[in-house]
Amino acid sequence: MNSNMANMFSLEGRNAWITGAAYGIGFSIAKAFVDAGIDNIIFNTSNEESMRKGLEAYREAGITNVHGYVCDVTDETAVKALVDKIHAEVGPIHILVNNAGIIKRIPMHEMARSEFQRVIDVDLVGPYICSAAVVPEMMERREGKIINICSMMSELGRETVSAYAAAKGGLKMLTRNICSEYGEYNIQCNGLGPGYIATPQTAPLRERQSDGSRHPFDSFICAKTPAGRWLNPDELAGPAVFLASHASDAVNGHILYVDGGILAYIGKQPK
Repeated sequence: MNSNMANMFSLEGRNAWITGAAYGIGFSIAKAFVDAGIDNIIFNTSNEESMRKGLEAYREAGITNVHGYVCDVTDETAVKALVDKIHAEVGPIHILVNNAGIIKRIPMHEMARSEFQRVIDVDLVGPYICSAAVVPEMMERREGKIINICSMMSELGRETVSAYAAAKGGLKMLTRNICSEYGEYNIQCNGLGPGYIATPQTAPLRERQSDGSRHPFDSFICAKTPAGRWLNPDELAGPAVFLASHASDAVNGHILYVDGGILAYIGKQPK
């Protein structure tokens, strides 16, 4: 690779805060950032146990430039205090990845208002709180990257995920508005929209049934995906590094869907 091109995608000299990155998609993004030369990975979880397990996972992966904290992203006071602590203990936050999220699969007419609100708080209000906390320093530096982990539910609806779809649809528009409001400060805010990812959490949906047939949801997803398969978490690495690096300095307010083509596809015709 040409050295100028390599430098364009390098994350050397920068620190990244990835919320909820003790495991899953956030952890995969963190590993990609380390491979791209990031100076420090900072992550937070909502409790001490998950933070400790996260640190162990990073160490097992050979990653030592990592800092774990306990902080609820829905607690504005705690988030502001954490940002101050990160600045004091690690340094400036050059990249924020709003990854922390939850989902409650409950039919809307059976969902309590408190359950709906909790999803909105974590998946939409949390990214607002964290972004608002890091933006002032980014404005002073006149440089920053914010990546919001959106979803295909930022574009589509599906049974039992009314709160999640509402939150992720709102996150898409928050992404565009951060771009609109802070682009003049050389701050880029974009979204990364994963498709259906093969993780330990989705493993039961991909197991063969007792009669040898595929799980109905596995068949559904593969039929709806032009790639014809679930995606690997590592396939988010390139897009995530792109959005975090100088290679995307002219890309702002964009949602990059890494979905194997689902959003472009109407699906196979029934036989």
